[in-house]
Amino acid sequence: MKNNIMKKLFTLALAGVMILSLAACGTKDPQPDSGTDGSTPRSFRVAIIKQLDHASLDEIANAVAAELDQLAQTEGVKIEYEITSGQGDQTILKQLADQAIADGVDAIVPIATTAAQIAALSAEDAKTPVVYAAVSDPETAKLTGIDYVTGTSDALNTGFIMDMMFAQNPDVAKVGLLYSLNEPNSAKPIADAKAYLDAKGITYIEQTANTNDEVVAAASALIAAGVDAVFTPTDNVIMAAEMAIAEDLAKNGIPHYTGADSFVRNGAYATCGVNYTDLGTRTANLALKAMAEGMSGMEDYYLMDGGIITVNTDTCALIGKQAEYSCFDSMGTVVEVTTTKE
Repeated sequence: MKNNIMKKLFTLALAGVMILSLAACGTKDPQPDSGTDGSTPRSFRVAIIKQLDHASLDEIANAVAAELDQLAQTEGVKIEYEITSGQGDQTILKQLADQAIADGVDAIVPIATTAAQIAALSAEDAKTPVVYAAVSDPETAKLTGIDYVTGTSDALNTGFIMDMMFAQNPDVAKVGLLYSLNEPNSAKPIADAKAYLDAKGITYIEQTANTNDEVVAAASALIAAGVDAVFTPTDNVIMAAEMAIAEDLAKNGIPHYTGADSFVRNGAYATCGVNYTDLGTRTANLALKAMAEGMSGMEDYYLMDGGIITVNTDTCALIGKQAEYSCFDSMGTVVEVTTTKE
């Protein structure tokens, strides 16, 4: 009798264990998905790392953030991001990139060439997607052929900007080339500018700088040398100091041709280049694609279309009547801007 009772208890216990086991299988926590069917949305974390603080890179970072916010709504996903700045210091950039990897972010969006190079190095082991913004020459920067790296390029059409310079003033005889030796973005366009000017037999004077004070001194040296115009590519060092030199160049009748419209909004004379808000928007879309679908099938980089001529009318007024720019109308779409107020 006692044995029969024990057998029944054992059978009931075993049945209970089986029921609990089946119940557990049926109540497994749901896995996050895209959120389009009302379930838990997928969640992504992004580290946006600016090389330094200035108008161009700020514009890109803000555009990336705004588009990520928009994508979170339209795609039914959750996207968290943090914007930081390396303050032009490679040590700080490395710390920020390494910390992003340690924090387990789903993608790093470095803005500008040096920031992209350092982020790619930091992500080498983890293979965290690096989707850079505003790298002018990805091949020279050795950012191609890496399976976890892609991004947007703001490659400059230097020859076209030189054409603008001589269309506006066919009598240009001496050109100032103002740039930083520490900026990988500047190497190719400066070489292109030299080749263009050499072919025309035009004299050029180079001035390089790596700090704001050096930029101001370099601009003063070009003024003293009597240059007829100055060219600067998409150089972050010069951009950071543009507002400190623009007025002096303009008052001395020297138009400053540059690589991006953000320079012009800070007082440079004119450019024909990429719209950085559009570039930031495109970069954000690439970042989400890389996180949600993986890097397979993505290009080494995506070249942004330029073609918009931007002219600063405040600067034209300072230069005087010799800054007349109606010749640009036949060269492309002309957008007039005024100088950003600090």
